[in-house]
Amino acid sequence: MTVVTGARRRALRDGDRQIDTAHLLHSLVESDPEVGAAFEGGQQLARVLGYLVQRSIGYGLRWQRSVEETGAGRLLPAKRGAEGQDSRPSGWSPAATVALEAAFRRAAGRGDTQARGLDLLAVVAADPESRAAEVLRRAGVDPAALSARAGAPAGAGVDDGTAPLAEGSVPWRDGEPSQQV
Repeated sequence: MTVVTGARRRALRDGDRQIDTAHLLHSLVESDPEVGAAFEGGQQLARVLGYLVQRSIGYGLRWQRSVEETGAGRLLPAKRGAEGQDSRPSGWSPAATVALEAAFRRAAGRGDTQARGLDLLAVVAADPESRAAEVLRRAGVDPAALSARAGAPAGAGVDDGTAPLAEGSVPWRDGEPSQQV
């Protein structure tokens, strides 16, 4: 929840319409020492933080008026079902929603009830078209290698084919989708 809260605060402070994967990456890097250790040293981590900090003062301003889609460029099933019913945005980009869902599925696959920062890092870095992956590439970090170091299975994407959670929810205790984000 610390990462989610931090990402939400960054999006509000930056004036962004939605919380995206770059917001999640920024919050992960600042709040989780395990995530920082997944990078190849302090210089690499410092470059990533530099790009993320610049987001609100110029870098990334073009993102403010656009929606971050998933790497596959498709609408999520929860979004597809909601079309025409309620046009209010969820507050999360589709790519960030998919990343959160995938991180919780990774945790559930291990038998954990809570996702770890490395789970989320692995999936945001695994989506080559995410804003987080763009930041990583611009900072000289190979997103695929970072995803592998964070523990992503070989060839893993952000969708493992399991049913998505309801839009705007994340699993709470015992995997129940009860916490609104």
